[in-house]
Amino acid sequence: MALACAAAIGLLGLQGHLVEIEADIGDGLPTFTMVGLPDASVREARDRMRAAVVNSQLRWPQRRMTVNLTPATLPKHGSAFDLALAIAVLAANGDLPPPARDGPVFLGELGLDGAVRPVLGVLPAVLAAQAAGRDRVIVPAGNLAEAALVPAMSVSGVTRLADLVAHLRGEPDRLVTASAVVEPVPVPGADLRDVVGQAGGRRALEVAAAGGHHLYLHGPPGAGKTMLAERLPGILPLLPDEEALEVTAIHSVAGALPPGAPMLRRPPYESPHHTASAAAIVGGGSGLARPGAISRAHRGVLFLDEAPEFASGVLDALRQPLESGQITLHRAAGRTAYPAAFQLILAANPCPCASPSGDQACVCTSWMRRRYLSRLSGPLLDRVDLHVTLLPVTRQALLATEPAESSATVASRVRAARTAARERLAETGQTRNADIPGAALRRRWRPARSAMSGVESALDRGLLSARGMDRVLRVAWTLADLAGVTVPGPLEVDEAMGLRLRGLAA
Repeated sequence: MALACAAAIGLLGLQGHLVEIEADIGDGLPTFTMVGLPDASVREARDRMRAAVVNSQLRWPQRRMTVNLTPATLPKHGSAFDLALAIAVLAANGDLPPPARDGPVFLGELGLDGAVRPVLGVLPAVLAAQAAGRDRVIVPAGNLAEAALVPAMSVSGVTRLADLVAHLRGEPDRLVTASAVVEPVPVPGADLRDVVGQAGGRRALEVAAAGGHHLYLHGPPGAGKTMLAERLPGILPLLPDEEALEVTAIHSVAGALPPGAPMLRRPPYESPHHTASAAAIVGGGSGLARPGAISRAHRGVLFLDEAPEFASGVLDALRQPLESGQITLHRAAGRTAYPAAFQLILAANPCPCASPSGDQACVCTSWMRRRYLSRLSGPLLDRVDLHVTLLPVTRQALLATEPAESSATVASRVRAARTAARERLAETGQTRNADIPGAALRRRWRPARSAMSGVESALDRGLLSARGMDRVLRVAWTLADLAGVTVPGPLEVDEAMGLRLRGLAA
């Protein structure tokens, strides 16, 4: 047969598209032409295919070959097309029965020896194949556990091109079938029990976890800012199925899936160094942009330690995804969108010298302090719900023998508060207080007028912006859920005000 087709998936970010690969073999001098917007890595598949086919004791056509990747307007990139390209060429050469138009989707990279190697982005690719109406996919054996996460899909793994060819010829099956996926029990992370003192900081962390709020920790070195931030994922609820698939898909595209744990259940935690570039944080790279730290932290925590040391452009780039929950990146090769609904934790010292003794040994002038902290712009801080100043840990707290509350104890209260919020917000489609639209806060879920006097006064005096008022109300509802009351009262609203206006946390 001179013409054959095979199916693959092309990814643009997390969005997958079905790609039909048409191979035509005709008379003429031996040439190989590929059309349909392939990038350099796809064009290089010609040499990988030829070596893999020959080393699998198969015939490489010595005729004129034309390969078309449709739709032609969709950019194709990556080595995941290798397997489908090889199947289409072999079928067009008459070495294989031609795959049916609604047949399996092939994903995988070919080694020169005919081995089928794992590729990135298998999970979103399989999800896209399912959305396109396909019910079977063949992937590298190394990606089998990841592909098997998609329900109601027939998934097979292959280790060598020769095994797949034998399978398609109807010979005894040498493919690997997907067994039941056994999810490992999430390993407990750092425990809040290790944090001594800092009752106010622990309270702010619990509120942030219960409502999905952003947090700014300000204090001298050694006060426990980093320890608190590292323990936030441990008190967040595990991700439900839909969110876990979404997070796992992002890490699959980024090549950041941990071995042996195909499904990510624990909220991710990202802590980039302060020298990270804007592209490393928000996403970027040549060609189509790849996910950055904010997308890898989707449904989890992004911690910026020593936040004033980050470049101002990096910090300001966070403002738009903090509001929208996604980031859209435009590059010459196309537009890519990634989800970025993360919880932001900022940590900062009071001044550049960062003396652990505070004002007693500080050598910084007031101008130096203002200049240092002004690197955190007002518009960025206005989007952060909780502002907490940590004092140095006292000797009594450090030497205390009574253990502090564990992460498990705090996590149980967080789960109860999130359940209350989810039930209250069921009609809106939201699940966290941090996601309630401002208009709904001021109309449907506005606290009693008697509880709002402090907020209204701060708004009149310019201490709160309109955005800041909405964030105070969201935190007040979280405090009400933690307290087990149905409507925030003066106590909850006043505490939310204190957490917003940088009150001291003892």
